[in-house]
Amino acid sequence: MKIYAIGDMHFSFSRPVDPLRWDDVETYKPMDIFGAEWRGHYRKIYDNWVKMINNEDIVLIPGDFSWAMKLSEARYDLDFLGLLPGTIVGIPGNHDLWWQSLSRVREALPPNMRLLQNDHTEVGNVSLCGSRGWLCPGAEYFSDHDLKIYRRELIRMDNSLKSAGPAGKEIIVMMHFMPVNDRHEKNEFIEMFQYYRVNTVVYGHLHGAATRLRLPGRAWGIKFQLASADFLHFAPVLIKDNC
Repeated sequence: MKIYAIGDMHFSFSRPVDPLRWDDVETYKPMDIFGAEWRGHYRKIYDNWVKMINNEDIVLIPGDFSWAMKLSEARYDLDFLGLLPGTIVGIPGNHDLWWQSLSRVREALPPNMRLLQNDHTEVGNVSLCGSRGWLCPGAEYFSDHDLKIYRRELIRMDNSLKSAGPAGKEIIVMMHFMPVNDRHEKNEFIEMFQYYRVNTVVYGHLHGAATRLRLPGRAWGIKFQLASADFLHFAPVLIKDNC
C-alpha cells in the first residue's frame, strides 16, 4: 500500500461522467479560464490516477474538491471520484462550500472516500490527521476575523492529532492552506506539529506564480509537500511507500 496526494481539483460536473465519452462531459465552471494547462484537467487527473493508483493505495485530497455551493450540486463530482481506484481521504478547502453538515456529507460519499474533521483515520502504520487551516498571522491584510478562523482551525487540528493518541505510528497531516505565512514564519501550527511529532504535512491552495511561495521540502524537522493539482501536472505525487 502506498500513499499519494493531489488536491485542488475544482470539479464542476453538470451531469454524470462516462470515462469512455470525454467529449460528452459538461462543466459549469471551465477551469481553462485560469490557464491553458487546466483545459480538460479532469481527464488528465483520471488518466494519471488510473495509471498510478492501485485499489489498495490511499490518495490524500487536501481540499477544493468541487465548485459546488450545495451538497446536491456536488453529487456528480463525488460520483466521479467514486470511479477511481484506491481509497480517498480528504479535508475541506476554502472553496468546498458544499461541505456543511459533516454527517450529511459522509452519507453522500462514494464507498471509496473518507473525510476528516476533528478526527483521524489509520492506514497501515500511518495515522492521517488534518484540518483546513487558514491565513496565518503575518499574512498581508490579516484581520481580526482571520484570527478567529485561524484559532478555530488550530483547535480542530489539535483535536485531530489528539484523537490519534500515543500509538507510535507515523503521522501525516493534511491542510488546505500552507501552515505558515508567505515569509515562512514559525507559528502555533508548526509548534503543534513538533509537539505531536508529525512526519509530513501535505497542503494545497497555491497556484501559478504563488507556488513560488511554497515551503521547502523539509523545515523544522518536518517534510512538506505542495499538492495542488496544477503544480503536480495533474498527477498524484507519492507521499509514502510501503505503509
